Amino acid sequence: MSSATVESIMRKDYPELTPQMPIRTAVARLVSSDFSALPVVEDDGAIVGILSQKDCFRPALHASYYQEWTGCVADHMSAAAITIERTEDAFFAAEMFLTHPFRILPVMDGARAIGILMRSDVLAHLARNG
Repeated sequence: MSSATVESIMRKDYPELTPQMPIRTAVARLVSSDFSALPVVEDDGAIVGILSQKDCFRPALHASYYQEWTGCVADHMSAAAITIERTEDAFFAAEMFLTHPFRILPVMDGARAIGILMRSDVLAHLARNG
């Protein structure tokens, strides 16, 4: 069985987050999207981290208690980002999702982020084509 490339399965439209963005803005973007995490990218498309829903709980709780949002994305993101190249296939992606607990993987074209691969989309692809 042949497998599709990551690029053919990935999502290209997603909210952009930058390290300097206020955390309140980032949380609002994350909550209004259907993503459980989003890559944090510099202007040149280089990934510097991931901001997950879990990462957002601490600033959200702080805001709930003290009625103020403090900090920026860089203060709360996970700096280590596991990524996948656009040319990899769905089998490789499935193995990565088995190896890592993440629900999304930023898709790279060299050093530039070009999309998001969702675990659920890879599973759906495998279910349709298996």
